Amino acid sequence: MAHTPVNHPLRPLYRALGLLVGAYLVVFAIVGFIQTSGESFTGDNAERALGQGTNLLWSILSLIFGAIILATSVIGRNLDVEADKYVGWTLLVIGSYELATNRTDANFFGFTMSTVVVTYLVGVILITAGLYSKVAAPGKAGAPRQVREGRTA
Repeated sequence: MAHTPVNHPLRPLYRALGLLVGAYLVVFAIVGFIQTSGESFTGDNAERALGQGTNLLWSILSLIFGAIILATSVIGRNLDVEADKYVGWTLLVIGSYELATNRTDANFFGFTMSTVVVTYLVGVILITAGLYSKVAAPGKAGAPRQVREGRTA
């Protein structure tokens, strides 16, 4: 993408945010496993983990998403950029589905309204981190806008 910033000055902050979100998803999944052990795999079972509704299926998915984010953040090499964007958009789609089916029998992830809000926040943070974490060699990154426009910083 031509408009995605490369070598952004706040790149370490965005990578740290991605890493923090991945750690949160893993912690949420572990607490969710503990809270939902012995409960049904899907559906609304009124169990809460870190103040959010969950079930065993959502705990497993959170663990997978968190592990992907953590692994790619540690590896780097722009893998974290792609993983952050794809997982972020996936979380927004899941959050939208669960918002639409929150108080119905189709709520098979066991979401509550607080879970929808947190899922949206996590998704948006990951998308933002994916947009500003891209790295390139200085020769391939292009000149900053001020230099291209003939201005000094």
